[in-house]
Amino acid sequence: MKRLAVLTSGGDAPGMNACIRAVVRGAAYHGIEVIGIRRGYSGLILGDGVPLTSSTVSNIIQRGGTILKSARSPEFRTVEGRKKAYDYLTNLAVDGLIVIGGNGTFKGALQFVDEFSFPVIGVPGTIDNDLFGTDYTIGYDTAVNTAVEAIDKIRDTADSHERIFLIEVMGRDSGYIAIQSGIAGGAERVLLPETGVSAAELIAGLQQGRNGSQSSVILVLAEGEGRGTATVVAEQIKKQSGTEFDLRVTTLGHIQRGGAPSAGDRILASRLGLAAVEGLLKGKKNVMVGVVNNGLVYSGLHEVVSRSKPISEELLRLVTILNGSESHTH
Repeated sequence: MKRLAVLTSGGDAPGMNACIRAVVRGAAYHGIEVIGIRRGYSGLILGDGVPLTSSTVSNIIQRGGTILKSARSPEFRTVEGRKKAYDYLTNLAVDGLIVIGGNGTFKGALQFVDEFSFPVIGVPGTIDNDLFGTDYTIGYDTAVNTAVEAIDKIRDTADSHERIFLIEVMGRDSGYIAIQSGIAGGAERVLLPETGVSAAELIAGLQQGRNGSQSSVILVLAEGEGRGTATVVAEQIKKQSGTEFDLRVTTLGHIQRGGAPSAGDRILASRLGLAAVEGLLKGKKNVMVGVVNNGLVYSGLHEVVSRSKPISEELLRLVTILNGSESHTH
């Protein structure tokens, strides 16, 4: 292997730059050139590649976002678009491609692999932590810490005014950010896509907390919980409970994507970036590199995109017990 390419695709995640750095410096260690593809699959089609060297990736490990940028590419969803990407890589004499992203990124990679048999290794970069084949994804730890910091600050206001705050965190199809930040932030309830709780059950729990002299309540909601946004859920509670509760809504939104990556994300990204390079060198292809039980593993892309990653039953039980109620509502 003489030359490889690397790109970031989908939503940005803190630690992507640390991963790019590890890919470039790991490749340099093994005498391999690296081409950085700007703006994801769109850059492959447009031929937007730049050489990356050890000096190019200096001083980026602490930066959020991605120096290679990211963009959606409708054209890559077509056979013609993927053929342009393949032609660009072969014209550059690229021997392997490393893609850093989430489920949508890997679905695109899988189509590319199936059509052109090009060696690809995926690296899980998404704050949602929703990918099968790895315990943690790049950006997840930072996003949870960002959410917890916000919850702590909102708790001060909630307690001062004896209010209920419904805080919406990211997680379109996965409640990992919600459950981890809810546990760490001491939330009284966590509402997840993976579990169901009716508005009536939620109101009953709030009433129980009030009877137990709770002066404030924090409810953490994953954006993909099912009934709609935090605002919709708040309206449901108000409609069924009247003016009984002083309820406020805070949506954290894209603040969870930004900021300097945590030490955990920097280390994870560095491990996965180097493992992607060395996986290609060992002849691995069409796989995603991940960490399971703190060990590096490679899972087939077909399996990664087709299997879901369930929330830990231990975490579900933990948040139920620690919310301070005697009910079994999550």
